[in-house]
Amino acid sequence: YIASGSRYFSNSDLNTQNHSVFKGPNLSNVQIQKKNLRLQMNCSLGVCTFPENVMESHHSHIVEEKLGVLLLNLGGPETLNDVQPFLYNLFADPDIIRLPRLLRFLQRPLAKLISVLRAPKSKEGYAAIGGGSPLRKITDEQARIEILHCRKIGMLLDSRIVLYESEFVDALSFGAFVFRMDICSEADALRMALEAKNIHANVYVGMRYWFPFTEEAIEQIKRDRITKLVVLPLYPQFSISTTGSSIRVLQRIFKEDAYLSRLPVSVILSWYQRQGYINSMADLIEKELGKFAKPEEVMIFFSAHGVPVSYVEEAGDPYKDQMEECIYLIMQELKARGIGNDHTLAYQSRVGPVQWLKPYTDEVLVEIGQKGVKSLLAVPISFVSEHIETLEEIDMEYKHLALESGIKNWGRVPALGCNSLFITDLADAVVEALPSAKALSASTENDEEAEYDPLRYLVKMFFGSILAFLLLLTP
Repeated sequence: YIASGSRYFSNSDLNTQNHSVFKGPNLSNVQIQKKNLRLQMNCSLGVCTFPENVMESHHSHIVEEKLGVLLLNLGGPETLNDVQPFLYNLFADPDIIRLPRLLRFLQRPLAKLISVLRAPKSKEGYAAIGGGSPLRKITDEQARIEILHCRKIGMLLDSRIVLYESEFVDALSFGAFVFRMDICSEADALRMALEAKNIHANVYVGMRYWFPFTEEAIEQIKRDRITKLVVLPLYPQFSISTTGSSIRVLQRIFKEDAYLSRLPVSVILSWYQRQGYINSMADLIEKELGKFAKPEEVMIFFSAHGVPVSYVEEAGDPYKDQMEECIYLIMQELKARGIGNDHTLAYQSRVGPVQWLKPYTDEVLVEIGQKGVKSLLAVPISFVSEHIETLEEIDMEYKHLALESGIKNWGRVPALGCNSLFITDLADAVVEALPSAKALSASTENDEEAEYDPLRYLVKMFFGSILAFLLLLTP
């Protein structure tokens, strides 16, 4: 694991005794392998690199270097009809629902059942923000907006919450408004920032659970004959369920392809400690605090996406420790600017009967409202792009709950999006990762999933669905 955007990890270091040191659990290579992260570590700069091989040329002469940057993100449904299949893809991921080995055959049937049951409620949420997630549009809409234009749109984005709060537009129009404004592509902004540093790169986007899938991005990378690749997950903090899951997909794809297995790759596992990111978040918070009549009385409320407690306590996920350190660094930067507001952290978006990281956002909002807090600034700390958990869950559900609980003045920090300082810092991270790029070798571990057999799949789906339904009926 890593603590910053400046350490390297290498599969070639399987037998080394060097371990990354960070605030939180320090896992050995064997432990991480057992938890299916399949990342071996050799600490040096926040980047995950892979064993060194020689990139073989298809020609007798030296091939011109072509740099690629692959941005990884969650993905989201673009229409209401996409909601149920998107949820299926999400819950079919073994890094999202971690079943015991003996129950792994239930993964897909259970995902199918959960997605069907949850789709109606999820559709209501997406309908409230315009009928689909803006996440892909924000991350990948087009590769033709110049960074100056991106900054101008960024200024417009700052006003979207004001428009919503004034009820100038209804929820559906508000969602469409955000979609139009958020055409400022992070991918294109990053490409332009790299060009400003005289680094010419193709920037690709791969979504984990919806189009364009990671597999599609990799196919385009192959067609473009990229000779060196930097992988940049758009998650500030590492988690098994986000960056870890995306990297497992990459490892599976790469080990099955002769060309990809020789491609030099660096993976930036997390970057929450980078000063550019910290300063960008502090800038946004400071700006939003200035909109309150009495900024010094505002509680800064960090809301992070939750993960099940078992991920942290059993699987060794560093997410909680990294999140707490991230907030500490942001508050230290604010204090250096003379801002010493009270702050708290809570976790949102829990699903199912298992225990998730606490405290829960909804419960904390009620509690602080009852304690007399009158002004609150919500800060979505896990998210760098606007999507349903910011636009619907925070802006609508949690705002309503906060006002009902006695909070009078509500504000929300927008996602970073195409913030110029933030994008420039990501570009710096990519440049720093370049020297570490090495080839990703095929994993020597056995696949957990058996080869696809249609008959076996149908049998598993049938009996698995019955058992999953019975389990859900059990108190």
